[in-house]
Amino acid sequence: MPTYTPPLRDMQFVMNEVLNVNEELKAIPKYADLDVDTVNAVLEEGGKFASEVAFPLNISGDQEGCKLDQKTHEVTTPKGFKDAYNKYVEGGWPALSCDPEFGGQGLPFVVNQCFYEMLNSANQAWTMYPGLTHGAHAALHEHGTDEQKATYLHKMTSGEWTGTMCLTEPHCGTDLGLMRTKAEALPDGTYKITGNKIFISAGEHDMAGNIVHLVLARLTDAPAGIKGVSLFIVPKFLVNKDGTLGARNGIYCGGLEHKMGIHGNSTCQMVLDGAIGTMVGQPNKGMQGMFVMMNAARLGVGNQSLGLTEVAYQNALAYAKDRIQMRSLSGPKAKDKPADPIIVHPDVRKMLLTAKAYAEGGRALAIYCAVLLDKEHNHPDEKVRKDSGEMLSLLTPIVKAFLTDNGHTATNACMQVFGGHGFVKEWGMEQYVRDNRINMIYEGTNTIQSLDLLGRKVLGNNGATLTKFGKLVGKLVVEEGVNEKMAEFITPIAILGDQMTKLTQEIGFKGFQNADEVGAAAVDYLRICGHLVFGYFFARMAQVALKEIAAGNTDPFYQAKLQTARFYFARLFPETATLLKTVRAGSKSLLDTEAVFA
Repeated sequence: MPTYTPPLRDMQFVMNEVLNVNEELKAIPKYADLDVDTVNAVLEEGGKFASEVAFPLNISGDQEGCKLDQKTHEVTTPKGFKDAYNKYVEGGWPALSCDPEFGGQGLPFVVNQCFYEMLNSANQAWTMYPGLTHGAHAALHEHGTDEQKATYLHKMTSGEWTGTMCLTEPHCGTDLGLMRTKAEALPDGTYKITGNKIFISAGEHDMAGNIVHLVLARLTDAPAGIKGVSLFIVPKFLVNKDGTLGARNGIYCGGLEHKMGIHGNSTCQMVLDGAIGTMVGQPNKGMQGMFVMMNAARLGVGNQSLGLTEVAYQNALAYAKDRIQMRSLSGPKAKDKPADPIIVHPDVRKMLLTAKAYAEGGRALAIYCAVLLDKEHNHPDEKVRKDSGEMLSLLTPIVKAFLTDNGHTATNACMQVFGGHGFVKEWGMEQYVRDNRINMIYEGTNTIQSLDLLGRKVLGNNGATLTKFGKLVGKLVVEEGVNEKMAEFITPIAILGDQMTKLTQEIGFKGFQNADEVGAAAVDYLRICGHLVFGYFFARMAQVALKEIAAGNTDPFYQAKLQTARFYFARLFPETATLLKTVRAGSKSLLDTEAVFA
């Protein structure tokens, strides 16, 4: 059976020693009195909830799955899920980073982000039920009317009600401009909505009193394409003016998807049969509100793979230390045993270190982005808010795609450490592989994220935001450029930074002549960017570790951090050399292939 220990020490290292999060947040008035001890205490309790309440339900929830009653359209979640959710609500966890105006605790988003990493390690399928509510809450908080906020946000903040996002339809996938769900205006200002949605995570369940669906639909006179999409609140139960629940609305689960993983989460085919909804925002401007949810979800999906990478690593490490098989090539290491623990073998260490590096690099990036989000929404300086939002916009597709791709590599590597035992359900490792696989697909496939990064976030503003990130790299290079002990970390990112500038200019020039050149380059380009970002954070982490060691700190944590950084730059970062070549290969070998597909 798997085990899980919350990585509190590493979270504290990134927040307090590398990114100085507490000092960053002190510039925000509402966080000025927040101290490190408070954050540590909250996360320690959050770790207990994740490891003691959510984690024990992970394997059983996967085996049992969800059940749909075809007559009532009600979904029953796996045994223990509802009780765990009740404990989550009783503990006040849904309100952690929500606005105090609506009953929230008002803690920074970065605290919630760290808490959710632990929940995702513990049980991704369960975590998706409360997790999706945060995106719906954010969309209503930003775009809802005062009446809508008063009706829904208090109950969503408390966890009494949950939320979803209903976008995809059977025929259109990510191309939301093709959607057919219709919204007909009624005399009382509400709308009658009819259509079908698929792949709706947590679309129906038995864990909360009401489910607040945010639904994209077209008005009867809407223009074609994405510019004709509106956003609506469509609750499972209509809400009376006094806040009590009214009649069952015409939105229900018509079927559960039979999936590769996340079996404990109800992924629903939702039918809207004259469901009553109220519009959020302006007519035909629904994507403005939905993008709030989608961007939050993209950060959340990256966090899901980060959580799975961490828990897979922990269990693979424990197994590698215990499992004995063969002898070390350089001579016996466990002479009192008939064979050596497999951790002595170089390739086993490579697999373990790959997962560890991807977890620690991903954690640094996720925490950095969470602080950017806190500053974008709350900093008193308008320029800081604007700059933070711009940087977050650049990094969001990297968080979503790079972390989930890395999660795929890491969970597979950790399963491999177990050999044949990893392929059977008993050890729980194959579930991490299956559960992670969806993260590369939903909330915009990783190809969509790559096109967004290169086409919109980089070429869309002539590389201005990428240049700003490059300045962060340049500043670190200047600080440590003459420090010989930092050379193995600084030199690679300095070189790649220059290469990225030239590469971006080349793609931009070729893309101007042929847009398919951007499509051909995008996926590999994002991965290069991901390594540049990880390289920057690993260099900063190594910088702190070296200073602590030089000051006489004997905590083995710092030696471990330094060794992980060295492995990353020696074994993972060099992937960029191949990617630079494949990006420059262009689109011809991809598109000049009609004979292949004839």
